[in-house]
Amino acid sequence: MAQTKRAKVTATAKITKAVKTTKAAKATKVVKAAKVVKVTTVAKAATAHFKQAKAIKVGVVGYGGAFNMGKQHLLQMAEAGMTPSAVAEVDASRLAVAKTDFPGIQTYASVDEMLKKSDVNLVVIITPHNTHAELALKCLNAGRHAVCEKPLAITTEECDAMVAAARKHNVVLSTYHNRHWDGCILRAVKAIREEKVIGEVIRIEAHMGGWSQPRDWWRSSKTISGGILYDWGVHLLEYSLQLLAPAQIGEVTGFAKSGYWSPKTAWKKDGIEDEGFAVVRFGSGQWLTLCISAIDSKPKEGWLEITGTEGTYVFDGGTWKTITHEGGVTVTRTGANPPSEGAKFYQNIADHLVKQTPLVITPEWSRRPIHILHLADLSAKQNTAQKAKYG
Repeated sequence: MAQTKRAKVTATAKITKAVKTTKAAKATKVVKAAKVVKVTTVAKAATAHFKQAKAIKVGVVGYGGAFNMGKQHLLQMAEAGMTPSAVAEVDASRLAVAKTDFPGIQTYASVDEMLKKSDVNLVVIITPHNTHAELALKCLNAGRHAVCEKPLAITTEECDAMVAAARKHNVVLSTYHNRHWDGCILRAVKAIREEKVIGEVIRIEAHMGGWSQPRDWWRSSKTISGGILYDWGVHLLEYSLQLLAPAQIGEVTGFAKSGYWSPKTAWKKDGIEDEGFAVVRFGSGQWLTLCISAIDSKPKEGWLEITGTEGTYVFDGGTWKTITHEGGVTVTRTGANPPSEGAKFYQNIADHLVKQTPLVITPEWSRRPIHILHLADLSAKQNTAQKAKYG
């Protein structure tokens, strides 16, 4: 068992060696590129210059074996009519897999080599969270359109630098928020915003977790991942912001407990928190809480619980529940969520570049959950609420 554990730690260290940098160095590098950016949309600045979707040559940076995401992204872009053209990956064995998956595709050992030698138009970044900003800036500054796997970045300053670069070079920047079209949130938006089944929305409680030790992979490193709130938390916040729109973020308070699981993991002191919690106040008077936990022995029902003046709506990925009141009687209804429509993400990207269809997932929209997560992290460290820069 000891040998197995050492092997896992060594393997994890090798995988992340190329991407793990100190927070201070990275922040300095990215902030130098940042500018003050008004909250408007890059979608309006991007010029549609492709006559048809198949003219858009697409590539991915990162073709790792976890979830086989590189292949899935290329397949989805192909389904939207775009042309898979290139793959950049530091692991030569994974480049060999890419060549098998997509015969004739161009392969490169780095993003720099891809940008120098390839005529790829749109680059999708599928790498650990703390590399997103640096890699995206290289692509944007080279005049290429860019999509980042979620989260867009780790800090607000990183997001600002990316938005500024996209504006400067008149290119598209987006985040792979395919869950924007999950069946659970599509139904919730219709029921809550359009049909008003629970009246006026007062608060949202977003939560996910259980009691389990984090795996020894890069997502369990605080430096690399951003923390426990960044993985699923960004999805739950994106759901919540859809339901609360157009409410503007006012301030964020964050809480965190660390030290129970991290000593037992490969990352030790750099392990993610055991639990992260955020409270978001909106100018509308509404509020939102987010909790992601690895020490919750009694997990809450659903992923989101939305409380309104006339009822409550609860949902997870598969089911929904409403508790409302009719004639003085409390009525509970349940059902299954409709299918997800995540393919609409890349279809929207293609349509935006060809037909100038409005971009749904703008970088400004993507920055909102990151701004909340970043402020929550700062708040937990400084033990005080943080005022929002962007609503």
